Amino acid sequence: MQRRIATILGVCLALMTGLAQAGPQKDIDAFQMFFKNQFPGVTLAGFGDGIYAIDDVRRDAWLNFEEFAPWEEDVEKGDKLFHTAFANGKGYADCFPNYKKGIRQDYPQWDADRGEVMTLEWAINLCREANGEKPLKYKKGAIAQLGAYLTSLSKGNKTNVVIPDDPRALAAYEDGKRFYYSKRGQLNFSCANCHVHSPGKLIRANLLSPALGQTSHFPVYRKKWKSLGTLQRRYGGCNKQVRAKPFKAQSREYRNLEYFHTAMSNGVPINGPASRQ
Repeated sequence: MQRRIATILGVCLALMTGLAQAGPQKDIDAFQMFFKNQFPGVTLAGFGDGIYAIDDVRRDAWLNFEEFAPWEEDVEKGDKLFHTAFANGKGYADCFPNYKKGIRQDYPQWDADRGEVMTLEWAINLCREANGEKPLKYKKGAIAQLGAYLTSLSKGNKTNVVIPDDPRALAAYEDGKRFYYSKRGQLNFSCANCHVHSPGKLIRANLLSPALGQTSHFPVYRKKWKSLGTLQRRYGGCNKQVRAKPFKAQSREYRNLEYFHTAMSNGVPINGPASRQ
């Protein structure tokens, strides 16, 4: 037990301090090795199943639930939305010409021209605005349905977030990492407290999932929500649960968080959209 605690503390300390001058790839290697050691029976791809990779009873119930997945209708709606032309005659395909090959695995990505992290949801709204359309709300509804459709086309493609050797991109990555490990709210919790320190443990009736692979299945249908939601909807909910004021969806803070969070799962196949507790 003492050895396990020491390992957890060692990994967290290394990631928080940036592994000296090691860089993101060393962070990713250490992060993934930690979870492989913690759950030796789970493959890298398996971590994409979240809690269902570490709990057989819940996995059986989840597989049965997925046979009539409630998100399938959202994928169909997203398909229709994607292929509906804008008022100017253009469409999403003009903004995402490679969408048929799958693009979800490459987001979020560094936009050198803007000097900011670009998430897929933000890119969707920038596409709309560039074509004279109003932006969509970021947490649920049409944005989640479009994301579900595009994610379904990426299923099986490996998460591939690139952090270029650009001081601005590295700063955004480090900002996201600090967010992940910083305690906040009245409960004084960090993201890592639940998903690095405590995966496999219960919080009330819910089993905490490992951080590795978490981003691979969004957008997700949550039983709690009774609807499909984006990753940043989940970020806001987590902040509220620790009694911290959430940032706005697609704020710089959450985009940088998503950059770090997703990069830690590089190599995990996209397996969304999916259902979660």
